[in-house]
Amino acid sequence: MTAWARYRVMYIMMIPVVIYFLIFSYYPLIKGLQISMQNFRIIGNRPFVGLQNYIVVWNDPVFWRVLENTLIIGIGMLIVGFFAPIITALSLNEVLKTWFKKLTQMVIYLPHLFSWVVVGGIWIIMLSPDGGFVNDLLKLLGAAKPIHFFAEVDYAQALMVLTNTWKEMGFTCILYLASIVTISPSLYEAARMDGAGRWQQIRYVTLPQLIPTMKVVTLLNMIGMLRMFDQMIILSNPVIARKVDVLMTYTYQKGILEFKMGVASAAGFLVVLATLILVFATRKLIRYDEE
Repeated sequence: MTAWARYRVMYIMMIPVVIYFLIFSYYPLIKGLQISMQNFRIIGNRPFVGLQNYIVVWNDPVFWRVLENTLIIGIGMLIVGFFAPIITALSLNEVLKTWFKKLTQMVIYLPHLFSWVVVGGIWIIMLSPDGGFVNDLLKLLGAAKPIHFFAEVDYAQALMVLTNTWKEMGFTCILYLASIVTISPSLYEAARMDGAGRWQQIRYVTLPQLIPTMKVVTLLNMIGMLRMFDQMIILSNPVIARKVDVLMTYTYQKGILEFKMGVASAAGFLVVLATLILVFATRKLIRYDEE
């Protein structure tokens, strides 16, 4: 029996998936590459300009500024977003009260389900200089005057990192908790027989067993590092825009607001290329394909 005859049902089931990706992923990708090499117009001729749009992007100082912002904010999210869920998962794993553990998991996971419109609104209210919880707390601690967090350039990039971590930490934490549950109890029993305390068990048993999950989380975060958009659109304002404009907002500005579709497509393909390079470099660095 041939492979086709044996697995024909599975091949047939894959057809809708293949069609979906061809229509909604690969066709737009190829069309975008075509537009990036044209002087695009809705009506009329669309002359081929070669790499001219890429040269325009490359020589644009705004592009390099938003690239710098993207890397600073993205690296911050990678670092803080890597350690915070691990620490939270290890802490929750030590909780003995099951009801409290489940309640905490639900509370920290909920922000992941909210859109950035909701999350942005929450943090704008929380950090408001007029009645915001954080400023009220600072006032109780002796602060002389409220801080306008979203109107302070010095706080802008740090706020993007922290609010993103707050939103996504619960989802990543659940992944780590699921991995901790799968660790064989015999490993902990052997460690206790060797005289290992709780911290030694975490250090020499739990953390090494979490390395495969750490690799997956790192790769997923790296894929999204250059594609930040919703958060910046929601939380940005004219005061801090210079510090929080990123590559995707640059593409939005060029393509939607200025209607320079060729330039926007060129910038988008540079983001795709940079993401591919970062992902392949990360796979090699963390030895993703090795056990």
